[in-house]
Amino acid sequence: MRIIGTVPELAGLLAGADHVGVRTVESEATLREFTAGAMGWRPAWMRGLFKARALFARLLRLREPDVPLGTPARPEDLSFTPGDHIAFFTVTDAAEERYLVLETTDDHLTAWLAITTAPSADPRTRFELATLVKYHRRAGRFYFGVIRPFHHMIIAGMAAAGARASSASAERIAQP
Repeated sequence: MRIIGTVPELAGLLAGADHVGVRTVESEATLREFTAGAMGWRPAWMRGLFKARALFARLLRLREPDVPLGTPARPEDLSFTPGDHIAFFTVTDAAEERYLVLETTDDHLTAWLAITTAPSADPRTRFELATLVKYHRRAGRFYFGVIRPFHHMIIAGMAAAGARASSASAERIAQP
């Protein structure tokens, strides 16, 4: 069973979503470390995709053609308070070491990134990085259909980066 389905606070999002995609990884990271690692992953090819996305978004006359990536955050700097921001997402719900729900919205669709956790083999944690999308009009379905192959690559990279975050955090702490 998927972790995301066991979090009652996410039931409404799951029921109303037009698309749900889930990537699962295991790590020794905390939820904050995982999130910081995942959200801080920005290879050059992904930044290039976001520039291409901006052109595509302008052609579709979307309200938010540019996606500000911001600067990577340290785990201790992430706010899990609803209304606060992590990158271009707004925190909508969170429970420390259980789940984090981030939202971004435009006139064509609303997307949520939900990161859920469950214990795995000691001392590891199983993480699910879930994308939930609700289309507001046909342009949303078209837009997501075009970006979906790239989206899968980005989510896979984010999940891997998040899973590596515990060792990266330990190295940062150990360095003077």
